[in-house]
Amino acid sequence: MRDALRMTFGTLTALPVPAPTRIDRRVAGRAMVLAPLPGILLAAGWVVIGLAGILLGRSGLPALVTGGLSVAYLALATRGLHLDGLADTCDGLSASYDRERALAVMKTGDVGPSGAAAIALVVLVQAACFGELAQHGWWGLVAGGVAVVLSRQLVAWACNPLVPAARSTGLGAAVAGTVPVPAAAAGWGLCVAVSALGLGIPPAVAIGVVPAVVVTALLRRVTTRLGGMSGDMLGALVEVGLTAGLVAAVVVAPG
Repeated sequence: MRDALRMTFGTLTALPVPAPTRIDRRVAGRAMVLAPLPGILLAAGWVVIGLAGILLGRSGLPALVTGGLSVAYLALATRGLHLDGLADTCDGLSASYDRERALAVMKTGDVGPSGAAAIALVVLVQAACFGELAQHGWWGLVAGGVAVVLSRQLVAWACNPLVPAARSTGLGAAVAGTVPVPAAAAGWGLCVAVSALGLGIPPAVAIGVVPAVVVTALLRRVTTRLGGMSGDMLGALVEVGLTAGLVAAVVVAPG
């Protein structure tokens, strides 16, 4: 369990945690199941920024500034790895219909036009949504935090046995198929149930279901197109899931 905690915090945050003493499929599976824990830590940072935005907003601070600072904080707190994964995945999907060529493009690390456009769109939408949620007081702060946590929990869903690895090496190969479907579904259900205590059942379900559906559709696409998932795709799923969850939160926000 200690190695699993080190792996999940080391993979999903910029915290300088010690490296795991060993990484096997059992450790990797546990690490992915524990993905909501770093999500809770990241969500706490968003709450602090959102509170500051609420207080400063009374003196005229634009909501988009709060949203932009929130996105910048999440990028710094994760070393920008998820945004990088999003860019690489989009570049790979748009590069070529040849699977090997697409995977090679993703591995180069260069950001092409599709990747740049994806990052710009995601950052813009997330900033606008975070800023809007801050205008809804505590409800909005909790809703934004729930979206952050659930976007990390969906990493466990991506590692179910129905999704193979796109490559034989790398993070994707280490975690692919390590989380049983019941465990992934139970983790999602637990997150939604706890969220309902602070948001109400309908909003919590909406913020949970929308990103789950979007991420499942993206998983199907990359599996069909590229043969499975990779570490880059995990990052892309986090960013896409967060964006979908934030949009859902704004749509169901009270008043």
